[in-house]
Amino acid sequence: GVSSLDTQKIVEGCMDRGLMGHGAGHVVYKVSKEKGVSIREAGEMLAKGEGWDEAAALFKKGGK
Repeated sequence: GVSSLDTQKIVEGCMDRGLMGHGAGHVVYKVSKEKGVSIREAGEMLAKGEGWDEAAALFKKGGK
């Protein structure tokens, strides 16, 4: 899983970028698939502030 501290940072990142409507877990899942990493690794990356541009782009190009 993803730690509660990381989860808070991911939710805040989603809210800041208007991605919360897609669900924070869905954002982490899509980033993990796009990057070819585990869900845990994707969550840790997003919690560190990395990969948000890619995350936003995944949903802008019609991804649900």
